[in-house]
Amino acid sequence: MQSSALSEKKIFKDLSFEDTQVAFSYRSDTDLWKSYLLFASINRNWLVSSGTKLIRFALKSGIPIDPLLKSTLFKHFCGGENIEDCEKTIQMLAQYHVGTILDYSVEGEKTEQAFDETEQETIATIHKAASNPAAIPFTVFKTTGLAPFELLEKVSAFINNPNLSLSESEEAMLQKLIKRVDNICKTAHQHGVKVFIDAEETWIQDAIDSLAYQMMEKYNLQSVIVYNTYQLYTLAGLGKLKIAKEKGLDKGFKVGAKIVRGAYMEKERARAKALGYADPIQPNKSATDKAFNEALLFCVENKAMIDFCAGTHNEQSCLYLAKLMEQHQIAKKDAGVWFAQLYGMSDHISFNLAKAGYNVAKYVPYGPLKSVMPYLFRRAAENTSVAGQSSREFTLISKEIARRKRAKGKL
Repeated sequence: MQSSALSEKKIFKDLSFEDTQVAFSYRSDTDLWKSYLLFASINRNWLVSSGTKLIRFALKSGIPIDPLLKSTLFKHFCGGENIEDCEKTIQMLAQYHVGTILDYSVEGEKTEQAFDETEQETIATIHKAASNPAAIPFTVFKTTGLAPFELLEKVSAFINNPNLSLSESEEAMLQKLIKRVDNICKTAHQHGVKVFIDAEETWIQDAIDSLAYQMMEKYNLQSVIVYNTYQLYTLAGLGKLKIAKEKGLDKGFKVGAKIVRGAYMEKERARAKALGYADPIQPNKSATDKAFNEALLFCVENKAMIDFCAGTHNEQSCLYLAKLMEQHQIAKKDAGVWFAQLYGMSDHISFNLAKAGYNVAKYVPYGPLKSVMPYLFRRAAENTSVAGQSSREFTLISKEIARRKRAKGKL
């Protein structure tokens, strides 16, 4: 017991999320003040709501607000409009031993041409990662970027009810989707680049899971290339993770797991209520936190066949995983354990974890400004809906500004 307590004390001595000098060392005074103003705005729910409506109206009406958006929201949360634009961010993060996950964040496309373009753009991120694996440890894609949402909804319904059937055109679209996903995963496998398949809404997730396991069975035989994402704010999340392990044991593949809480709570609950089915979301935050930490423990205890990434902005969960790694004698730089956060958020977690020696990566979204606005709107809304998120960011930035003022006063 005493040894465990001393070990935990050592972990927390080496790892603190209060060190704002480490967290914001990459930001100039000017950038820090811009972040201060941005989170001061995001911290006000009414301003986010009204501002989002005004921006949508301006974009639809052709009002030239692109320069304003590029210098504020876009600059803070995105790496650029294309892969080349992201190079400066990639190099900056690498300087602080934080990896980049290039995330082509164009949403809402519906044409076959757009799906083909997303496939090719994702493959381009794989080639970029292969050219600098130390700086870009993962790539990522959303399945809805490769096929119509409605198709995934129909396929998920078919998986759960074999009495349903796909039309000839739907079957053709499904085969195109499978080919696109396979091209991405095959390219990743050929270049030794790890790829995340992001989770989405529960009513299309079964189709995504099915694709993920097909890819794991093909490409995760020797090492983990393909990662599926498990949303622990869903009641089914932990069970799905355990099923993945059983599938791996049965089929002889290793499991890649990205563990997250989730990002569609309001939409999930509204749909469940409207259609009259059971709410698929955990009843409260404490239940979600419990499930998330149980998922981390499950991954650690099954480390022999599961590589995983904890995608979280929750300080306690990060500390808990650090403690588990110490208890199970998992090296901080074990290639099968990663932490990840979004670019522009939770720098106090990312940069302090990296300084303490852990594997850390940032999701760096990119894409044409107008095409990534849905992503940016969700980021702003997420900061207001997650209890204390924007306040925490704002408080830490304020603390660092005050620290710098004090430091300059002593010169």
